[in-house]
Amino acid sequence: MGSMVRAAGLRGLPSLIDELGGDGPALMARFGVDAAALDTDDAVIPTLAAGRALETAAASLNCPDLGLRLAARQDIAVLGPLAIAIENSATLGEALDCATRFLFVHSPALTVAQVPDPAGRAGVVGLRYASTELDPLPPQICDNGLGLLHRIIVLLAGGRYGLRSVHLTHRPLAPVARYTEFFGADVRFAQDAAVLRVPATMADATVAGGNRVLREVALDYMRTHFPAPEQTLEERVRQLLTQSLGSAPADIAAVGRRLQTHPRTLQRRLSAAGTTFDKILDDVRRERAHRLITTTDLPFTQVTAIVGLTEQSALSRAVRRWFGTSPRDLRRPPGH
Repeated sequence: MGSMVRAAGLRGLPSLIDELGGDGPALMARFGVDAAALDTDDAVIPTLAAGRALETAAASLNCPDLGLRLAARQDIAVLGPLAIAIENSATLGEALDCATRFLFVHSPALTVAQVPDPAGRAGVVGLRYASTELDPLPPQICDNGLGLLHRIIVLLAGGRYGLRSVHLTHRPLAPVARYTEFFGADVRFAQDAAVLRVPATMADATVAGGNRVLREVALDYMRTHFPAPEQTLEERVRQLLTQSLGSAPADIAAVGRRLQTHPRTLQRRLSAAGTTFDKILDDVRRERAHRLITTTDLPFTQVTAIVGLTEQSALSRAVRRWFGTSPRDLRRPPGH
């Protein structure tokens, strides 16, 4: 059985279909979705049914930008209790941390994560929108999800937030100008992941009007009523390090704060599981370094920063320990 998503994720779709000359409730019914459920705050529907409804509507109505049109009609309220925690965060970084940790409340099949800039630019990070079940993301789901994420950041930032460019996983469905008009930035297609490229300093921007008490109430409600998908402690630590490597402190104290666990307790629990924090961090760095060195032409100084090391000599020593060779030879093996 596949995962479920809050029905509110398609809120506004039936009326949009009607305006485009279709029959919104009838199309929803084809996929077992009651159109009335989209206006409730607690109904859930199968994730695959939601995706198929959006893709089918776009195709049958010959509306290639349907995902963007729907995102333009939606707001943060479709996220339910998660919206309260996000809106009442003190900074954009705190808001994004809420989304990263608790998007499973909206749907366990969807993820938002901070990643190194896919273009390798200093001072820029990526916000990646992805799915654990739909890979690659269907085009309309990609447009709608990344479009809504963009609009939520605009709302929290009070306007433009320095968006550098947008990466979409599919080829343009509508004229490219439609995408650039929506995002207000350059849009690149057929990329490896759906990403908003943003300034690293964006995380420090304040969110106006936040209420700390409301935020804590929302977080407590989600922790109590929505247990996270089963994940070992090692997997959780690995995930957090993968998300933050090169853009946030990669130390046990920082990860402990994210997990609300004292560093000594975290280390003790990892030891009981047969591993250590340093080993997990080393594994994450090794995997990231190997990918960047062998699949990109990024300067080694940038690779050093992305894997969270401070000096290129440290990268050279680590690569020799991991792979028995230098970064330069790993990138261009002898004889090539």
